[in-house]
Amino acid sequence: MKAKKAVKRLTKVEAILSDVIDQYASENGVRKMLDLAKASVVRAKETVGIEGTPKPVKKPPVKAKESKRRISAEGRRKLSLAAKKRWAIARRSRNGAANGQPLSKTA
Repeated sequence: MKAKKAVKRLTKVEAILSDVIDQYASENGVRKMLDLAKASVVRAKETVGIEGTPKPVKKPPVKAKESKRRISAEGRRKLSLAAKKRWAIARRSRNGAANGQPLSKTA
């Protein structure tokens, strides 16, 4: 269990014991036992001792890098035209049915 969580639980137990001690103020034997229990809870809290410990310093969050530049509409149009030209050249250089021409008889 983490120290912070243990201290929280021990604080709750101490508060509950204080309430119970107040209710049983008239009965001496029960009150002594509850006082001893409360004292042991306080000692346990001191043993965990997170209250006086400073929190570790966290590094500041890293600033997000700027996004990469995006291609403009004109650049996208030029790329599209260049791709179409490459495809046209590839179609012309291929042989046979790939470019829609009938296969020639080889036998």
